[in-house]
Amino acid sequence: MLRPAPGEHAENRQVAYLSSPDVRSSIERVLEVQGLRPLHDAELVDLQHRPGAGATGVFRVRTAPGPGESTPPELYVALTAESVPEDAVIDAGRAADTDWSAWFHPHDPRLHGLALASDPESVASVWGAGDPLTDLQTVSYRPLRRAVLRAVFGSRTVFLKVMRGGQATGLHHRHVLLAAAGVPVPPVLGPPVADVLALGQGAGTVLAGQIMADGARRIDPAEVTQLLDRMPAELLSLPQREAWADRTPSYGHAAATALPDQARRIRSLVDHLQRQLDCSDRGPVVPAHGDLYEANLLVAEGRISCVLDIDGAGPGHRVDDLACFLGHLAVLPTVDERYVFTDSALRRFHSHFVTTVDPVALACRSASVALSLVAGARDSGRRDWQSAARKRLDIAESLLGLPQSASGW
Repeated sequence: MLRPAPGEHAENRQVAYLSSPDVRSSIERVLEVQGLRPLHDAELVDLQHRPGAGATGVFRVRTAPGPGESTPPELYVALTAESVPEDAVIDAGRAADTDWSAWFHPHDPRLHGLALASDPESVASVWGAGDPLTDLQTVSYRPLRRAVLRAVFGSRTVFLKVMRGGQATGLHHRHVLLAAAGVPVPPVLGPPVADVLALGQGAGTVLAGQIMADGARRIDPAEVTQLLDRMPAELLSLPQREAWADRTPSYGHAAATALPDQARRIRSLVDHLQRQLDCSDRGPVVPAHGDLYEANLLVAEGRISCVLDIDGAGPGHRVDDLACFLGHLAVLPTVDERYVFTDSALRRFHSHFVTTVDPVALACRSASVALSLVAGARDSGRRDWQSAARKRLDIAESLLGLPQSASGW
């Protein structure tokens, strides 16, 4: 039986603290240190838990209104238990047996380019090419990890990927490699600036939309494997990253933190998955995408027209790319109840994938991917996220029973 990790209980306390009214005292300390007005209101808008590193929360904060102010000013304050450079953060004190650090968004201590990419004047100056900036929105933000912003200059859209120090150069290299090999990727709009890589808009619409509409019945599942076949051999010279299944115990830890009442069940699932992962055939190391699923694929006229988020492209195993696709596909109904054709899509894509890789490896690795998404339900902002998380756990267990052949459905 898998035992709780040494830091698991501490991280459970961190998550509980960030979700509780007690966190108010840490936020008030941060405001006081910065000489700001007392706290008026604080709302947790994002909670990230990285097993082994710690928990981070982002809060929408309103300070007390000043003289003549009808509404209190709004700020975003992040609190983290992770290790960060001391000179880049504010000491938020100690609580829940944890030393907390803080910063005001967008001054993320690990994403030095985020402030640049969040400032309209800077964005227009660096990437506008003389066109006026008409809109600037955050698409995604993982504190201390990465962010994506969308900048609109009239009819031209630019995506700004903000990365940790040095990583944007590697992503630029990957885009150049894949484009040269004929893999459809968004165009790079020059070298990185302050660890921010600017990309043009890819052609097509997100595959998730067609899955919602009709189970993507007009997309041949072979499109996915043929796309992977086009990945260039030069990717094999890049560093190999862990696949989702390689971190199954860590994702089990995160799931158990999100659903403490299901901890025993989750640990049992992790034990079973580990046995299956150890005895199944992963296949050879090949050029891989690393994060292949419906949100990262654009389609047009029945074909895959663009592949997004190639940050993890490099050496890997085909089965892990296909399992990533199936694991994400299976949990779509927990994201939006309008995904009513998921079962038929899962059947179609699995029936093709299972002819190309080891069936047992595909099943257990798909289940591991679904398990990795359990804790993410908490970040959806939905009030019923616990129900969605339990459904994802159910799905992870069910994926272990995927048929061993296309005819098994």
